[in-house]
Amino acid sequence: MPIRGFLQRMKGNDIAESVDYIELDAKEHEEDGKIKIKVETLSDFQDTERIQNEIRAGHIVWVRIKPLKEKDMTELKRAVDRLRKTCIAVNGDIAGIDEDFVVLTPSGVAVHRE
Repeated sequence: MPIRGFLQRMKGNDIAESVDYIELDAKEHEEDGKIKIKVETLSDFQDTERIQNEIRAGHIVWVRIKPLKEKDMTELKRAVDRLRKTCIAVNGDIAGIDEDFVVLTPSGVAVHRE
């Protein structure tokens, strides 16, 4: 473990003891501490950005995908893949509900699957 050896060598020079640490708040949710559930409609690929912002803000989002599904299936697959990648990036979860909805959750919230 090179880092441990480095820190042990530096301990004699008081560098390891002078390191300051900043504690970060893991939750970046609303000030009231509540997680909001939002319902959005995915009617175009550009709607994914708005939905991504909601996930990043810590909200649970139910996404109605039927309008885009009826319009362009390829575009729907691109949009859902983009949303899936965002969920992975924030340590969230994504699940298909019925044929017309997808639910996206932020970090700390999981979809129960049986």
